[in-house]
Amino acid sequence: MNTAYLIAGDTFSLDCPTITRTTLALYAGASGDHNPVHIDIDACHAVGIEDVFAHGMLSMAYLGRLLTATFPQDRLRSFEVRFTAITPVNTTPTCTGTVAKVEDGLAHLDLSVALPDGTVTLSGTAVVTTH
Repeated sequence: MNTAYLIAGDTFSLDCPTITRTTLALYAGASGDHNPVHIDIDACHAVGIEDVFAHGMLSMAYLGRLLTATFPQDRLRSFEVRFTAITPVNTTPTCTGTVAKVEDGLAHLDLSVALPDGTVTLSGTAVVTTH
């Protein structure tokens, strides 16, 4: 994407890999987040949850990958998200960014992670320099 010519409405996306139990176990080890709701189905059942689900920060990492695949890392000025729903195991989320506005050399982006059924699991914003 040529960031010098961004306009409001431009979009970019990243198809994430399927979130598997292996993905969750590897992410737990890498992040140090061993919360049982992410890796232990028996612990989930004990508290009334049907199955394990992805770490919110894993989805945020995929959004970060979307940003750095689209813009040089040194142009990123801010990145914020809000967790809005869980990401179940064995689903394939999609990360999307949309340019909301461009002014004073800064592009303001709206970001989301959505499941195939349209459920948004993360929403957020980022600001990048255009040059």
